[in-house]
Amino acid sequence: MEPYLICLDLDGTLLNDDKEINVYTKQVLTTLKKQGHQIMIATGRPYRASQIYYHELDMNTPIVNFNGAYVHHPKSDDFETTHEVLDVDLARNMIEMLQKANVTNIIAEVRDHVFINSHDPRLFEGFSMGNPKIETGNLLEGLNEAPTSILVEAEEVNIPRLKQMLTRFYAENIEHRRWGAPFPVIEIVKRGISKARGIDHVKDYLNIDSSRIIAFGDEDNDIEMIKYAKYGIAMENGLDELKHIANHITFSNNEDGIGRYLNDFFKLNIPYKG
Repeated sequence: MEPYLICLDLDGTLLNDDKEINVYTKQVLTTLKKQGHQIMIATGRPYRASQIYYHELDMNTPIVNFNGAYVHHPKSDDFETTHEVLDVDLARNMIEMLQKANVTNIIAEVRDHVFINSHDPRLFEGFSMGNPKIETGNLLEGLNEAPTSILVEAEEVNIPRLKQMLTRFYAENIEHRRWGAPFPVIEIVKRGISKARGIDHVKDYLNIDSSRIIAFGDEDNDIEMIKYAKYGIAMENGLDELKHIANHITFSNNEDGIGRYLNDFFKLNIPYKG
């Protein structure tokens, strides 16, 4: 069998609600890797917050981070790294508008340099994975570099209004997508950036035809990826919008949705014990 490229979102997809990879799903992925299939991560997280899972699965593929804004190969220098950032003046303009909109917090990430507008121990812990340089304070005073992404935390009820506002004023310059649990967060990246674009770059490097791409996701930052993949699979715990466009809906992230789908797809006959 020719190799497939299997693309995995992390939160709400590969990871259960305890932020771990279930044993059964790991067994299935390890079996497929031994058979010659390629396994890769495509996530909104930075690399520092996803490398633990990259190494746990002993991957040897490029990785898509920041929803496609940063794509690199942790184990090889012959892959062409891509890193696309927001215009710094545009970013500052958005931050000023968002501050006036009374959002809960704003985070700007310049790869592994994190700027947090307001001190929040819960957020600090969440964004400190991998020991980045973290600065806390008014972003309009501290941010002078072009950010890889901007994250906006807000009350759940305000998320739709903020997304509408960003579309109204900045649609020509940015993409904005909703994150999954645990934070009600909108991520903003440069226009045209998506997980699908990152995967397209990777599949050419791996010499895998687009007809042999399987992708799993659960949130609106996975929509382009699920549309792009020949086999776009939504998790049962995912957004209804994502389920409507997916080729198939699998079990939830807590019920080995990835492992059970792939076991059936590749006819591995690995028994599932629940």
